Amino acid sequence: MDNNSTTADQKLPLQGAGGASGLGTVLRVATLSDCPRLLELIIELAIFEREPDAVTVTLEEFEAAGFGPKPVWKAFVVEDNGIVVGFALYYIRYSTWKGQRLYLEDLVITEAYRGKGLGKLLFDRLIQETRELGFSGMVWQVLDWNEPAIKFYKKYEANIEAGWLNAALSKEQVINFK
Repeated sequence: MDNNSTTADQKLPLQGAGGASGLGTVLRVATLSDCPRLLELIIELAIFEREPDAVTVTLEEFEAAGFGPKPVWKAFVVEDNGIVVGFALYYIRYSTWKGQRLYLEDLVITEAYRGKGLGKLLFDRLIQETRELGFSGMVWQVLDWNEPAIKFYKKYEANIEAGWLNAALSKEQVINFK
């Protein structure tokens, strides 16, 4: 995944962005220089999701994962008057049942900008990206108590599945595996 290339949509002014300031609002591909702000927004998300101590990735690790020799993620950002106020970070997932899919890791709009249509702009751009890349669909997770997010995704007629449990091994568990 090459995050260092420039695309035609890298800087797209948004007219009347659902209540945002219009000409000062831009949707673009994230760059390396956005990483400190993205990490701030990730921490804001962790606090919102009631996991304030869960973010352990360092800025250096985050930058390398997105812009190093083998980037694994890509993101779109939305900025208002030069300040990043939201982003959507994704990577490619392979399903043995469905093939290549876009996996939305995080869709974050800073609290002061929620409800202004910026999440919709980012989500619509992800759908467009999924189509442009020829993927078989787009997947993500949503917390079962996050009613505003669930309501947002239902507007897109998204299938919200029940019955799956998340499983993970921490970095420490992997290191200490015998």
